[in-house]
Amino acid sequence: MKRLAFLVLWLPALAACGTNAQTGNNPAYDQLLSTLYHKTVHTVRPAALARELSKTPNAVLLLDTRTPAEFKVSHLRGARFVNFDEYEKATFADVPRDRPVVVYCSVGARSERVGERLQSLGFKHVRNLYGGIFQWVNEGRPVYNAQGLTPNVHPYSALWSPWLTRGTKVYE
Repeated sequence: MKRLAFLVLWLPALAACGTNAQTGNNPAYDQLLSTLYHKTVHTVRPAALARELSKTPNAVLLLDTRTPAEFKVSHLRGARFVNFDEYEKATFADVPRDRPVVVYCSVGARSERVGERLQSLGFKHVRNLYGGIFQWVNEGRPVYNAQGLTPNVHPYSALWSPWLTRGTKVYE
């Protein structure tokens, strides 16, 4: 309950603090993430994932764990949609347990839950995108929709939207 009260009271103020425009780094965002993450799934920073994908684009399975509306607005190129509202039922039977997987959502909290589920199903190489799609976009990395490259990003909610400092915020 204390964590929720902290977020509600301080979220708008913290979002405005100290973002580095070149790197997308924001100490206040890092602090928020440290309160949200349970540290049960290893994280990968957007820059490291981008390097990995540029070398071998299909070696990592990207799982977008947001809602259908969020995924429709934009997602990482090649990502597979996993509806967060239904992930507990998913068995991922078509995915080899030794394939590297990176899960992501808006900020990384929901995707960490999906990562935990994957680990419980025997997946050996699961990572959570640190800061989620927000951090990815805040660092200037591309996102896509059904038509191709897009500046649009679904900000999840008005409460979370201040953490998305780049891109065009689109609610659908």
